[in-house]
Amino acid sequence: MLSKRIISCLDVRDGKLAKSIKFVDTKDIGDPVEKAREYYLQGLDELVFYDITASSDNRNIMLNVVSEVAEQVFIPFSVGGGLRSVSDCAKVLLAGAEKVNVNSAAVKNPQLINDCSKAFGAQCVVLSMDVKQVEKSKKIPSGYEIVINGGRTYMGLDAIEWAKRGQDLGAGELVVNSIDADGTKNGYEINLTKQIVDAVSIPVIASGGGGKVEHLAQVLTVANADAALVASMLHYGECKVLDIKKYLISQGIKIRKTGGA
Repeated sequence: MLSKRIISCLDVRDGKLAKSIKFVDTKDIGDPVEKAREYYLQGLDELVFYDITASSDNRNIMLNVVSEVAEQVFIPFSVGGGLRSVSDCAKVLLAGAEKVNVNSAAVKNPQLINDCSKAFGAQCVVLSMDVKQVEKSKKIPSGYEIVINGGRTYMGLDAIEWAKRGQDLGAGELVVNSIDADGTKNGYEINLTKQIVDAVSIPVIASGGGGKVEHLAQVLTVANADAALVASMLHYGECKVLDIKKYLISQGIKIRKTGGA
C-alpha cells in the first residue's frame, strides 16, 4: 500500500496568506513564504499554492511569490490560480513548481488538461475541483456540482463525471475541494471524496474541512483518499505536522517519514 500524504495549502491573495470559510469572509493571516518554510521544516510531505483571485480577477499568477516559496522548500510544490494556457503553466514550472494545478480554465477549456499532460507529463498536471452540494438532478446526478471562479460560478457539471473526464484527458492527480466544508474545521466531505476515489484510478487529495487529526484519519481510511490537505489547523497553530503524523501512525495508517531540512 502506498503511503498517505499530508499536504498543506497556501491560499494567497495580493501576495499575502489568506483563509476563508466556504470561500467567503477571506482574511489575510500572514506571509506565505514564511509559512511554507515553517511547514517544510516540520516535515510536510507536499505544498500547494493557490493564487485565489487570479482567475476571478482575470490576471496572471504572481510568479515572484512562486519563486520565493520554491527557494524555501525542497518537497513537491504545486501551483494553481490563473493558469489558462500551456505557456502559463510552463512559466510556473520554470519559477520552481513541480506541478501545476488547473481549475477554472480547465472547466472552460478541457483540452488544456490534455495539452499540459502532453507537454509536461501527467505527473505534473493536477486537476483541482471546487465542488458544491446541490439537489440531485438529471444534469447533476451525484448531487455535487463543479463551481469555478473562486466559488462564484456554477457550471451545471457533475463533479463525479468531471473527475472521470479529467483523468481521461491526462490529469495525473485530483484535488477535491468541498466548498461546503472549506474552512469549517468540521471534517472532510467523506461522501464526495469516496465517490470520486471509487470513480478514478489516479490519486485523490481530499480538501476542505480538516480541523482535527481524527478528520484526517477518517478521510484517509473511510474515503480512502491518497492524501489529506490541511490549512486552518496549521495556519492558526492548532497543530503541527509532526503531531498529525504521530497520530496517523498510532492509527495504523502508513504515511511518509518526516522529512524537512
